[in-house]
Amino acid sequence: MKTALILVDVINDFFHPQGINFKPEYESTLANILLLLATAREQGAVIVHAMEGHHVAARQLDFEWKKLPPHCFMGDFDSEPVAGINIRTRDEYVVRKRRFSAFFETDLNLLLREADIERIIIVGIKTNVCVRATAQDGFAYGYRVVLPLEAVNTNYQHLHDASLEDVRRYMGEVVPLQNALAMLRGENIELK
Repeated sequence: MKTALILVDVINDFFHPQGINFKPEYESTLANILLLLATAREQGAVIVHAMEGHHVAARQLDFEWKKLPPHCFMGDFDSEPVAGINIRTRDEYVVRKRRFSAFFETDLNLLLREADIERIIIVGIKTNVCVRATAQDGFAYGYRVVLPLEAVNTNYQHLHDASLEDVRRYMGEVVPLQNALAMLRGENIELK
């Protein structure tokens, strides 16, 4: 089954110690994301970096500001990929998103369809917001959704747990990191 790795908001805002939303517990999450990224690269998998990036010119117009303060403007430190990601612009896709889901009003679905992707492994921050929204939309588009347990995180444990349960019950699979690595290597993993 052809699989893509989607990195959701693996950016300085969450993963750099100077990021506004940095949490020390995200460091182990980043290490696991980097392991999945390295494996996806070794296997020649489709890799998508879905990063929040708002337009400075739309500062007053962006609907997201109805609920959140302005943040992650394109070109600013917080909206850039964290050190170690090193996006390979010739081989990997960058999708800038202005809403929670990496699918909403972006060309992510088109990219995945053109690459004949059937399964998406979603990693990143925040489990209960952008990761979950991307998983829900991915399921709605007909992809087999997989979340590696050790490669997603958020700052509220109860919301993290509830979101993982929702994904497990209604949208896809939550698997150990080793299973996600095996999927990227093309190994047949039996899921319930």
